[in-house]
Amino acid sequence: MIECRMSRTGRGRLPPLWAPWALALLLFLNPLFPLFAQKGPGGQQAHPLQIDDMFKIKRVGSPQVSPDGEWVAYTVSTSSLEPGESGTQIWMVPSGGGDPTPMTAEGYSASSPDWSPDGKYLSFTASRGDSAHTQVWVLDRRMGEGQQLTDEKWGINGYQWSPGGSKLLLSIRDPDPIDTLPAHKKPKATPPWEIDRLQFKQDRVGYITGDRHTHLHLFDLATKTTTQITSGDYDAGSPTWSPDGTRVAFVANRTENPDGNSNTDIWVVDAANTDKGVNLIQITTNPGSDSSPVWSPDGEWIAFLTLDEPELIWYEVNDLAMARSDGSGELRILTGELDRNVRSPRFSAAGRHIFVGIEDSAENHVGRVNVRNGRIDRPVSGSFNAGGFDLGPDDEVFVSVARTDLPGEIFAANADGELTQLTTVNEDFLEGVRLGEVVNATFPSADGTEVEGIFYLPPGYEEGLKYPTLLRIHGGPVSQYSLSFNFEAHLFAANGYVVVTTNPRGSSGYGQDFSHALWADWGNKDYEDVMAGVDYAIQRGWADPDRLGVGGWSYGGILTDHVITKTDRFKAAITGASEFLYVTNYGHDHYQLQWEGELGLPWENREAWERISPFNDVEKITTPTLVMGGEKDWNVPINNGEQLYQALKRMGRETQLVVYPGQGHGLSLPYQVDRYERYLKWYGKYVKQTDAPADGEGGKK
Repeated sequence: MIECRMSRTGRGRLPPLWAPWALALLLFLNPLFPLFAQKGPGGQQAHPLQIDDMFKIKRVGSPQVSPDGEWVAYTVSTSSLEPGESGTQIWMVPSGGGDPTPMTAEGYSASSPDWSPDGKYLSFTASRGDSAHTQVWVLDRRMGEGQQLTDEKWGINGYQWSPGGSKLLLSIRDPDPIDTLPAHKKPKATPPWEIDRLQFKQDRVGYITGDRHTHLHLFDLATKTTTQITSGDYDAGSPTWSPDGTRVAFVANRTENPDGNSNTDIWVVDAANTDKGVNLIQITTNPGSDSSPVWSPDGEWIAFLTLDEPELIWYEVNDLAMARSDGSGELRILTGELDRNVRSPRFSAAGRHIFVGIEDSAENHVGRVNVRNGRIDRPVSGSFNAGGFDLGPDDEVFVSVARTDLPGEIFAANADGELTQLTTVNEDFLEGVRLGEVVNATFPSADGTEVEGIFYLPPGYEEGLKYPTLLRIHGGPVSQYSLSFNFEAHLFAANGYVVVTTNPRGSSGYGQDFSHALWADWGNKDYEDVMAGVDYAIQRGWADPDRLGVGGWSYGGILTDHVITKTDRFKAAITGASEFLYVTNYGHDHYQLQWEGELGLPWENREAWERISPFNDVEKITTPTLVMGGEKDWNVPINNGEQLYQALKRMGRETQLVVYPGQGHGLSLPYQVDRYERYLKWYGKYVKQTDAPADGEGGKK
């Protein structure tokens, strides 16, 4: 059975938004009606999306509601290739709608907005003024210049107001021992790394040496003194105050060998503790990961997220759980029947419900879980991606919402689930570009499994014409494409391509069995699923079967490597940050526990490693392939791309290797631009079989 829809309504109605959204929906449902007006602000001609438009998109997030419920603070991040012009500002907007107000100035980045308990002050973190490290700053919400609140020598990683407003809970990482030396004793050259840890490297961090950890400290606002309340060879994360301000819950792996397992537990420390957290109460004993603790309003319970089957590594779906805050051991699983990942738990004001984010297929919702019976409803649901959220004093939901035609904005949800848009940060950007139609559909894979896909059609798409088509594969593998704004897909569509984005098995929004189907079998069922998406686009008459391209980054690159060893249907492939001969990653990337859990030790179970390595079928590749990666990527090291390139080059295939200097798994802005330019050039040459079009040109046939 094939299902196609312009908007997902199968699990409940799409809540009505404000009037412009209703207009957008009307246009969205009519493929013959242009989605956006041809004229932008000031009457300028709207244009198909271009690479430079990525700098016009502003990222909106971190909604924080004032204690009286009158204001919502949020962040707005901008990016630019010009030095000093990228940054994050904090704004606030009336919760009932109205004109937004900037709270921090341009010229520096501010993040982590929060309100003092009395609502008089808005705090944030920034590195500015005389401090070279991140500190907590505070400003009067009635306006006024921000004042530096903390002055920690090595800066802070995070903070939280105490319920009474007299203290701040700080997360502080131990300094690098070299930084603590006087100038005349510091080595003139970087000393060699002395390594004795099992987990000894990490992407964007490098080699992990020594015993640096993150501990919790209390900062007294009256005396300006700081007291450490946790210690030891462990990291303390996700700290949160009890409602009465006497205790702090946090997450830590305090096992004998933290590098050798994925365990984390919930712990509680007395806020008046003077022994640096030697005496702790252990709340959970689950061998898997417990995280994201939050207190019930009466302080008797702690809710948290739990994974109780660590042997399933990232394929396991998490649950919302509750445990007694005194460590008595009583534990309740609230979402055991949901079979969907949840996140960001928040108790309701009366403590009868817990609000959570719910990942469901290509959508993300805000759910409300009854603590007594586990019953779930969804105050915010629909064909969109509901991201970060906060609650007002009467449990009003304020949430960042993105759609396929809308980068994230802040919305308010009423008791009936109706959404009102509070911010229009990206209004000018959207009025200046012309986007194509987006179709959300499900279709059967080779074995009958239902797969979901999101298809992007070029602006001005004409029925009956077949377009060059790109299969783009998401990373992960336990991740997904969602019904949010996908700049890359819209960019390819603006250049005349139909874009196929599917959520194959292994993806995270469809339950544990769907995700776990990929276990130790990469490149088979997921291959069938993404190819089913291509065949669906051909069946619908959108795609030209003789002009197909494929590509992706990270797991998207990994599956691309499998695809081009199994079929010659694609005229071009782009594989970024991919794995190719898996055994060579052991001890070289930062996934040793996951490799061992899924495939076993390579000297004991070598067959499993070799069976799913595309390297062993490299001679079957005939597709012209662009290979890309970061020089210092220790998530998926560049040696994988080098092996693929070397093999293709040795066999005389069309290929090119592009290595980005000094880059890890993600690329900095200048290299992101370069990557998009190379994408368009490679696909233009081999898929359209013409010279690469100018950015934003069409390409139908």
